[in-house]
Amino acid sequence: MTDRQKHHPELPREEEVDLTPARLSAQKNVVRVFYKDLWDKADLTLVPTIFHRDFTFRGSLGPVLVGHQRFGDYVSWLTQTLEDYTSDILELVEEGDRVSGKLRFHGIHRRTMFGETPTGRRIWWYGAPIFTFDGPLVRDLWVLGDVHGLRSRLDKAGTDRLSFDHS
Repeated sequence: MTDRQKHHPELPREEEVDLTPARLSAQKNVVRVFYKDLWDKADLTLVPTIFHRDFTFRGSLGPVLVGHQRFGDYVSWLTQTLEDYTSDILELVEEGDRVSGKLRFHGIHRRTMFGETPTGRRIWWYGAPIFTFDGPLVRDLWVLGDVHGLRSRLDKAGTDRLSFDHS
């Protein structure tokens, strides 16, 4: 079974885009390496090969960080909080010096997150990144995350608190 076919029953069924490096532009390949190698394998040695030294990062969970060290600390925290942390790249769009996309992030909740004690369940949320390149390196990364969806999945009861019931 390939990575594109791997499915966790807790997740909506969606396939990743074709991530064959030879089929990707140079910028899209940097995005692939960022998610599949840096994040999914927590390989922080890749940070200086992807980002300018003073790059800015606004993560899907809200933090705004500057530089390699602060970003590395964030990666370590999240990949330790969510065992088997995985980034599913569902869409990639390139326009000039920018690459954006649709991603799904997930892992097994093993440490306290947003004040919620570990559930032991696979939790997930969507994110929409915008990478801005300056030459071959990323100068800025801004990611809008579905924090409401994530927080509802952190609820021990696993219920979605959003309701449209007007009664």
